[in-house]
Amino acid sequence: MEKDTEKQFEVFNSSAQQTHNFCWTLEKPESTMSLGSTLTKKFPDLSILLLYGPLGAGKTTLVKGIAKSLKIQEPITSPTFPLSQHYPCGYRPLVHLDLYRIDEPNAANEFFLQEEEESICMGALMVVEWPERLSLKMTDAWRGKLEYSIENQSRFFQLIPPLDKANKLSISSR
Repeated sequence: MEKDTEKQFEVFNSSAQQTHNFCWTLEKPESTMSLGSTLTKKFPDLSILLLYGPLGAGKTTLVKGIAKSLKIQEPITSPTFPLSQHYPCGYRPLVHLDLYRIDEPNAANEFFLQEEEESICMGALMVVEWPERLSLKMTDAWRGKLEYSIENQSRFFQLIPPLDKANKLSISSR
């Protein structure tokens, strides 16, 4: 499955240079995990990933793949109730937030900023589910959008780099 994801990276690299984003169709949950694992290899400077998508779209499954690539041995669970999970033991730590239960944007912002500070101190990759709860401008964050298609029984994932990275992609492709 990782080889299929690698091929998809090659296919979408050319269009990414034109559109500044990457897109994948994921046939099964294992494909979603495999993509998560590949993301950290292809984008090693990834520090904040904002994950958009409805309930059941596969956000936590993608994070499981990311954790696998970081050599994190702990089971990855959705932080919906604790709001955050910290995984310090890997070749790089992971901080996983879920803002679903925080309705107030100021509370979400404050919680995010506290976790971001800790993430920076740890040298961690921070993945945030339900970032639409934030009212902060996140110009340095990567954005991932996951959608589930009932009729195709598959997921669609789009990765959008931060604005400064998109500009570099545009400059380097000329």
